[in-house]
Amino acid sequence: MAVNLTTVRKRKRPSSISIFVVVSLALNLPLDSPMNQDSPIQKDSRPIGRKATRAKRGSTSKNDCAKFLEQIAINDTLRIEKDMKRDEAFAREKEYAHKQDMDSKDRETMVMDTSHMSRETKSFWKQERRDVMRKMIFLDDGPSNTNWLNNENH
Repeated sequence: MAVNLTTVRKRKRPSSISIFVVVSLALNLPLDSPMNQDSPIQKDSRPIGRKATRAKRGSTSKNDCAKFLEQIAINDTLRIEKDMKRDEAFAREKEYAHKQDMDSKDRETMVMDTSHMSRETKSFWKQERRDVMRKMIFLDDGPSNTNWLNNENH
């Protein structure tokens, strides 16, 4: 059973199925042999029609849009969390710097030499020292409205 290979060559685009048949017939193999199944020549599937292509394209775009919007939402939540962590770290750092600044001012107030100052200035710095002591003793964040420490008998 000889096959005329010139008929196959005359076609502009031989399909892989016809080549598969020609090779099978040339080697005298049955069409359903295992060698035919393991053949490196793959069968071309039938091309998708226009209607099916449009339907596939439409469903893919909807699916892609949903995935894209979902990814945007995920990215937004991650960005918001990252911004919140950065802001919290910045707030902690700012609070620490403020506390250090207040501590250094309190130390300067306590070490202030008032011997060469006028009476009014001395009384001001004495009051400031009392406020610093009040903060140290009672862990108060600001000057107290009570005046009980300002009495001379304490």
